[in-house]
Amino acid sequence: MLKRNTMIYTELSPNPNSMKFVLNFEIVPEGLSFDYPDMASAMDESKASPLAADIFQFHFVQRVFLSSNFITITKDSDIEWEECLFDLKKFLKIFFDENNSVFAQKTIDSNTLIVDANDSSIVAKIKATLDQYVRPAVESDGGAINFSSFDEESGLVKVFLQGSCSGCPSATITLKSGIERLLTSMVPEVKLVEAEEI
Repeated sequence: MLKRNTMIYTELSPNPNSMKFVLNFEIVPEGLSFDYPDMASAMDESKASPLAADIFQFHFVQRVFLSSNFITITKDSDIEWEECLFDLKKFLKIFFDENNSVFAQKTIDSNTLIVDANDSSIVAKIKATLDQYVRPAVESDGGAINFSSFDEESGLVKVFLQGSCSGCPSATITLKSGIERLLTSMVPEVKLVEAEEI
C-alpha cells in the first residue's frame, strides 16, 4: 500500500491554548464535526475516534476537535506550544502517512447532517443561517458552533461551542456581538443566543 504524503501546517486560534492543525486532505465528511472533551468521549461508541483517543495519550491534551480538514487540539495552560508542537505534528504525520483510521466505521455510519425533516421552519432557518454565515468564520479559527435547541416562547437559541471556541476568552463576545446580532436580524423570532456546555 502506498503511503500518503501528509502535509500539516498550524494556525493559532483566538484561544491561546488551542492550536489548529490543518491537513492537505479532508478527514471528516462534509457538514460533520466531532468534539472530544476527554478520553472517555473519544471511546464513546456513538462517536469513537482512534485518532482522538491516541492524541489524548499526550498528558497535556485537554480537548480534541475534528472537522473538515483540520484538528484543533487544546492543551492545558501549564505547557507552552513551543514545548509540544513538534511532537504533535510528528505524531499526526506518522498517523496519517500510515493511513490509520480517524473514526470507527460505526461513527461515520451513525452520524448524519444536522438537518432534520421534523425541524420547524424557524429551526431550519436558524440552522441554515448558522451553517451559511457562522460555520466558515468559526472553522477558520479552529472551532465550531452547532445548534442545540430553540425555545419559541422566549426566543432563546442554545448552541454548542466546540473546538477552540470552547473555553476561548473571546467566545462570549463573538456569541453576543456576532452570532446573536446576526441571528436576531435574519430570524426575527430569535431574541437571545446562549452557549450550552457539552
